[in-house]
Amino acid sequence: MDDNLARATAVVELLRAVIDKAAHSADQDQTVAYDVASMSSAVAAAVELLDHDADLALLYAADVAADLAGRLTGRESQWGVDRTALDGIAGDVAAGRDPAFLERVAERVLATREAGPRGLSEDLELVRSAVRQFAADRIIPAADRIHRDDEDIPADIIDGLADMGCFGLSIPDAYGGTDDLLSMVVVTEELSRASLGAAGSLITRPEIIGTAISRGGTEEQKRRWLPAIASGERLCAVAVTEPDHGSDVGAITTSAVRDGDDWMLTGVKTWCTFAGRAHYLLVLARTDPDRAAGHRGLSLFVVEKPSFSGHEWSLTQEGGGTAEGRAIRTLGYRGMHSFEVRLDRWRVPAAALIGLDDGLGRGFYLQMQAFANARLQTAARAVGVMQAALELAVDYARQRTVFRRPLADHQLTRAKIARMAALIAACRAFAFAAARAVTAGDGQLEAAQVKQLACRAAEWVTREAQQLHGGYGYAEEYSISRLFVDARVLSIFEGADEVLALRVIAPRLAKR
Repeated sequence: MDDNLARATAVVELLRAVIDKAAHSADQDQTVAYDVASMSSAVAAAVELLDHDADLALLYAADVAADLAGRLTGRESQWGVDRTALDGIAGDVAAGRDPAFLERVAERVLATREAGPRGLSEDLELVRSAVRQFAADRIIPAADRIHRDDEDIPADIIDGLADMGCFGLSIPDAYGGTDDLLSMVVVTEELSRASLGAAGSLITRPEIIGTAISRGGTEEQKRRWLPAIASGERLCAVAVTEPDHGSDVGAITTSAVRDGDDWMLTGVKTWCTFAGRAHYLLVLARTDPDRAAGHRGLSLFVVEKPSFSGHEWSLTQEGGGTAEGRAIRTLGYRGMHSFEVRLDRWRVPAAALIGLDDGLGRGFYLQMQAFANARLQTAARAVGVMQAALELAVDYARQRTVFRRPLADHQLTRAKIARMAALIAACRAFAFAAARAVTAGDGQLEAAQVKQLACRAAEWVTREAQQLHGGYGYAEEYSISRLFVDARVLSIFEGADEVLALRVIAPRLAKR
C-alpha cells in the first residue's frame, strides 16, 4: 500500500471510530449534535476518497482530523470520548498538513486544473464530455449576462437539455426517462460548473416532481405527467415552503378544500424556483382541516398552468379563483427566478391530487422521499460550482504576478489550491457513492450527509477562489463573483444545513 494511502487509512479508521462512539454517546445538546453530525459527513466523504487518490485522501483526512479536534476540545465528555482519542494519528495528521506536502499536491492541480481522477466508466465519461461541450457552446457565453441582468434562461438552453434527455434522468424508463442517478450527478455537476442559475438547477424540479409522481401517483397519472416532464415538453416548479414555514414542512397552512369534483387551493408559497416558466407546480397543501394532524394532514397536487417569462405573472379563473407570482430579488442564483406564489380559491380537478383518494395524507412522505434525490442533486450542483471556482483560481494564479512572482508560486496560494482540490475530490467521490446508495433503495443518510458537506464546502472554496482574485474577485466583470454569491444559497435550500444535521443525520446515526 502507498505510504500516503496507509496514513490516510489510519486517520480515517480512527475518525470513524470516534464518530461511531459519539453518535451513540453524545447528549441531546444541539450544539454537540450538530458538530457530531457535521463531522460524520466529512468523515464519510474521507472514506470514499480513499479509493480515488492517496495524496488528496491524506490531505483531506488530515484536515478533517484537525477540524474534529477543534470541535472536540473541551467537550470530550459530551462526545463520550477520551481526551487522547486522536493521539494515535498525530504523526499521520502532521504528514497530511505539512506545507511542503501541500505544495506538491498543488503542483499537480496547477498543471491540470482538476481535483484528482473521477473514476467514471467510459459511458459516463462520454455523457460528461457531451454535456461539457454543450455548456461551453451555449451556457458559459450567456452565464454572466443572465446573472448581471437577472434575465430569463434562454429557450435554446432549455431546448438543448431537453434534446439530450436531461429532464428524464430521475424518471423510470417506462415513462420516457432513463432513471440513472449516477448520470444525473455527472450531468448536474457539468451544468453547474457552467452556471448554477442558468443551467445547473434546471433538472432539480423535474427530479423532485418526477420522484413524487413515480412513487405516489396512479398509473394513469404517471402516464399523463411523466413523459411530458421527461421530454422537457412540460417544465416544473415546486411550491412547498411558506413565508412562516420553511424547514418545518409539517406546519404549513396552505389549504385544499374539496368542492364537488374539484379542490380549491388557498395560501401563499415562497421560494418557488422557476414558477413562472413552469407548466406544472407541485403544491403541498393541507387537506385535513384539523391542524393537530400535522404532517399527516398534507397532500400533494400537480397544478397545471401556462408558462410565463419575466418576473411576474397572474391568472384568474372563471369562478373567481386567482393565482399570481412575483419573483423575489436575490443575491445570486438568477435566471431560474424564485417566486412568491399566491393562490386564492384556485380550483383544480380531483385528478390533480397525486394518488387520488389514496394520496390523501401522504403528501409529506412523498415530498420527503423526493427531497432525498434532490439533496443528492444539490450536492452535485455544489461540486460543479466548486470545480468552476478551482479552474478560475488556477488560471488567475498562473497569470497574476504579485511581488515580482506569479501568484501560483507563493506557498500560501498553493496551500489554498491543494485544499480546494481535496475538498472537491472528497465531495465528488461521496456524491457518486451516495447515488449508488440511493439507487440501491436506501441512501437517505448518505444523501443528507453529502448535501450538507458539499454545500458548506462550496462556500469556502468559492470564497478562497475569490480571495485569490483580490479586488477583481469583487467585480461582476469576473465570473468568480457570480460563483461566490451562487454558492451561498446551497446550504439553505433542499434542506437547510442545521436541519439536515439535527433532524436527519444525527437521528439516523444514533440508530445505526
